[in-house]
Amino acid sequence: MPPSIHHTAAPAQRGQCQSIDLAGKIALIDGHWQPRVVAEMNDYQFKVVKFEGEFLWHSHADTDETFIVLEGELRIDVRGGPAGDTAIVLRAGQMAVVPKGVEHKPCAHAEVKVLLIEPRGVANTGEGAAGERTVENDQWI
Repeated sequence: MPPSIHHTAAPAQRGQCQSIDLAGKIALIDGHWQPRVVAEMNDYQFKVVKFEGEFLWHSHADTDETFIVLEGELRIDVRGGPAGDTAIVLRAGQMAVVPKGVEHKPCAHAEVKVLLIEPRGVANTGEGAAGERTVENDQWI
């Protein structure tokens, strides 16, 4: 793990009652597709991540997933969503919620910085078998 990435248990305050510099936190991440937790609210985690290129098709059977773009442009391809097969394009300051069970694939032609909101313990690659893009949960930064 690169020295700029801190892998620790959840801090006692879990990011609560304090200001969190999202740009500063995401600047500590060297790679892409490596979400890092910055805060928790109830059983939900707020994760910062950098995307570039295409991820893989996946779904989360038991939870919705929220994407909030902080910088750049993100396309989320969707199969079988409420509007059928489509693509959602998000720019800085925009967000989308992918409903549980809906197959999706994030794509970024250039680096994009994102805040994810999802329940603690959700695998970033969905319910399928873990692979090279699967990231260990609960990595705080």
